Amino acid sequence: MSEATDALAAAVEAENAAVFVYGVAVAYAAASRRDTIADFTAEHRSRRDELERLMLAAKVTAPLPAAGYVPPVSITDPVTAIQAVLAAEQDCARAYRALLERADDRSQRQAGVDALSDSARRAANWRLVLRISPATVASPGTQS
Repeated sequence: MSEATDALAAAVEAENAAVFVYGVAVAYAAASRRDTIADFTAEHRSRRDELERLMLAAKVTAPLPAAGYVPPVSITDPVTAIQAVLAAEQDCARAYRALLERADDRSQRQAGVDALSDSARRAANWRLVLRISPATVASPGTQS
């Protein structure tokens, strides 16, 4: 595998973890947030599928989802549910930032740019819900 395919695999793993975290979070989230969570989960699944196609084109096998993941925040109520999905978005942004740094071709770079933008948008949404200011960050994927 190359640095680019390693970065693609890491992004697939971040997407799989995000899908899992969103799946747990929806059970705790306020009813008013469930449609947004469902939409964002679908976006993560779609992005994961796109990454798997890029890996197939690079003639490497995408990692399979784990049986389970430890959420980045212990989910016990509606607030921690949103904190967990925000953390998952930040993890995805870091994975896409790394993909942009290591991409081998235009399709990989475009996927990285699109996915980084989407993660930044979703993270800004969750920061607004949590009343975190500022809701956006200057360089998504670089913050801890």
